Amino acid sequence: MPADISISYLIELLALLAGAGLLAGFLSGLLGIGGGGVLVPVLYEVFGAAGVSEDVRMHVTLGTTLGVIAPTVFRSFHAFRARDTVDIAVVKRMGPWIFFGVIAGSVIAYYASSEVLRWIWVIFGTALAVKMFLGRDDWRLADRLPHPPWLEGVSFVIGLISTLMGIGGATFTVPLLTLHGMPLLRAVGTATGVGTIIAVPGIIGYVISGWGEHGLPPLSIGYVNLGACLIAPLSVLVAPYGVHVAHGISKRKLELAFAVFITTVVARFLWTLLV
Repeated sequence: MPADISISYLIELLALLAGAGLLAGFLSGLLGIGGGGVLVPVLYEVFGAAGVSEDVRMHVTLGTTLGVIAPTVFRSFHAFRARDTVDIAVVKRMGPWIFFGVIAGSVIAYYASSEVLRWIWVIFGTALAVKMFLGRDDWRLADRLPHPPWLEGVSFVIGLISTLMGIGGATFTVPLLTLHGMPLLRAVGTATGVGTIIAVPGIIGYVISGWGEHGLPPLSIGYVNLGACLIAPLSVLVAPYGVHVAHGISKRKLELAFAVFITTVVARFLWTLLV
């Protein structure tokens, strides 16, 4: 970390991280997103201000985000399950293939550049935002989930892309489930179950792929920075409040909130790529 960063500036960065942690926790409970969409752009800027090399900056951001959101995802999963809003059978069916996708994503992240990882955010985030903004109650691909091997293949892709984006998987799982007839609230709850499968192997993958890399910030284990992970308790603290609010909001409002959050993230990364 550069020596010219003042104590007041460090306090400002810590305050930003604390605010991001609180917001991430609330959004995790509200949308089942695990907070990754909030933390990825914030941590990217924080690590940039701390002087982290551009070669590893995005990688550290993604690995650290998974480390931060993991406890929140688990807390949200248990909160939704307590309200009987998680389809455990779907989680068990998708789980093994999600896991294999996470492993593949961890390998790809080792070789991918920072620019490639940000373009992944822009491309997939844009498609999802458009879908959620234009979403209608009668949009359906089918009334039930696809038969093997289609759901298994899609689950693999969800694990792969989610790992490369540093998110808990709900960004893709929620639209997949709602397009196949599952009510949005139950889809959000089920997505938190998927997120628990992504988080742990994703963290391990970023630790291994970043082991021994040069230019990592202090307190890093591979691409996971333990200093930033200290904000995780704040996310865990407020996640149940998001779950409570989610049960009192209409389906369409949840869809629009989901779309706005994705659009904000896409705009930020597109700015860093084009300016």
